[in-house]
Amino acid sequence: MSDALNPSDGSDPQVPRKGPLNFLIGALTSGVLAWLALGLSRRVLAHYASHPPHYSSAIAQNIATAMKTLMVGMCFLATFSFAFIGLGLLLVFVRSLVVAKPGSAA
Repeated sequence: MSDALNPSDGSDPQVPRKGPLNFLIGALTSGVLAWLALGLSRRVLAHYASHPPHYSSAIAQNIATAMKTLMVGMCFLATFSFAFIGLGLLLVFVRSLVVAKPGSAA
């Protein structure tokens, strides 16, 4: 093995552990991003609802409808993803506050 990966002096650099504050900040950040993505999703949906595509060509109409569906779907996917991550981080935050009993399974 390389000496850079396995130092011989026994001093491993310790990576600081993530604490409850990190989880709470991450959950709040993800929640704010989910809220912003929801606002964007609602505006995109309102725009496409009030401005439907009107093309004489069937191919152009199909492409416009596909693009509309793709844009609305990506906006709502971002909303769901940020909200789900925020919920998960919030649960990890609550779990990190609960002290494990000695001898219990991890």
